[in-house]
Amino acid sequence: MSPVAGRGREVRTSQPHNALGPVGAPRLLAGLDSAITTVGLDQHLERWGRLPALGSASILDELDRSGLRGHGGAWFPVGTKWRSVKRSVTKRPVIVANGAEGEPASGKDRLLLDGLPHLVLDGATVAASALGASRVIVHVPAARIPAIRSAVEERRRFGLDSVDTEIVEAPDRFLAGQESAAVNTINNRNPGRPSFTGTRTVREWGVGARPTLVQNVETLAHVALIARFGSDWFRRVGTPESPGTALLTVTGLWPQPRIIEAPLGLPLQQVLGLSTEDAGIFQGLLLGGYGGGWVPMAEAMVMPLTEEAAREHGSSIGPGVVALLPSQVCSLSEVSRVVSYLESQAAGQCGPCVNGLAGLDHSMETLAFHPSSLRGGTSRILAHCDLIEGRGACRHPDGVTRFVRSALRVFSDHVASHLHRGPCRSRIGPCLPIPTVRRTVRQGRETK
Repeated sequence: MSPVAGRGREVRTSQPHNALGPVGAPRLLAGLDSAITTVGLDQHLERWGRLPALGSASILDELDRSGLRGHGGAWFPVGTKWRSVKRSVTKRPVIVANGAEGEPASGKDRLLLDGLPHLVLDGATVAASALGASRVIVHVPAARIPAIRSAVEERRRFGLDSVDTEIVEAPDRFLAGQESAAVNTINNRNPGRPSFTGTRTVREWGVGARPTLVQNVETLAHVALIARFGSDWFRRVGTPESPGTALLTVTGLWPQPRIIEAPLGLPLQQVLGLSTEDAGIFQGLLLGGYGGGWVPMAEAMVMPLTEEAAREHGSSIGPGVVALLPSQVCSLSEVSRVVSYLESQAAGQCGPCVNGLAGLDHSMETLAFHPSSLRGGTSRILAHCDLIEGRGACRHPDGVTRFVRSALRVFSDHVASHLHRGPCRSRIGPCLPIPTVRRTVRQGRETK
């Protein structure tokens, strides 16, 4: 994942922390440039200072007042989530800093873990103190472990953390970052796969059967700054309803994906720095990653960067993925590639995953490459989505159907062209990032 880019006024400081904090945006990325190197503990403390001593009630109240929401996908209020972690005398909570980042189109967590590990670990320390946790676990892919291990060892030498930090490797799977999947990995039970949806959450019964807070690493980095500078400082950027900033991984706008930090509430056109003419070279914008949804460019350009606005457009900010699709690319072949990947990543625990997604994969592949063979047109695909939605053991099938439904709506002209004239002849692409999926041909159809 390439260069960091920032919107707004960047503040570079080598001074110890003060009550004001960085002005404007970027915040998390303040002082970073395109040459991303790990910020060591000395530099981290010079830039931000030590964490202040805060009581449990104090930090929870600050989180409530800040309006911070989780930046891992669900956008749930952080203060409310922390307060919901069940506490007891016999079972002290566990904190999981979740940097699995199974979403192929996202790179923000990778940047934080490699470049700013101490900001993430500060946030985990604040959580452990606020909730009286007995364990802190960092859940990250193998490639991120060296940077985190080095940071943890630095902190141990300086005695910064009252709770020792463990590191657990996250599997290379799309669903590895889902909170129950992270807990299953740590418990060494069905690693990388979510548990069945039920009435008991991991906040009641998680790692080692203890109450567990699973929090995305970007969220913890924001917590580390709120602990230093307070909720009023945090709310100086963004809107009253959606305060603060968000890290976005933008694909398709520059030759390589970039990470930018943008104030929430800003129109996407301004976030991306696009003119109306620039926007015309794209046929759609994917927001929220492969569990999110497509938005027409005209709507996307005026849409404010808020979770509420995204949901009104049938999408979500999710893990902060923004992907623009050039007009000369076959949108349906891109969608088919992603659906095929998502089907290969299914947990395999229920009918909608095992059979439903396989059927949807086949239908989208037919629409993209053999549209004359698609009986019933898109009505058959939409009916298939109806059969899948709300019936899965986890929310993965629902995310896939949202991705498909939004694609059929936004690329309706392209769909009509395929159905009436046959598949595109464009050889441009692929564009959307997905891991390589090995395929073999069996009984006339490609299978994974």
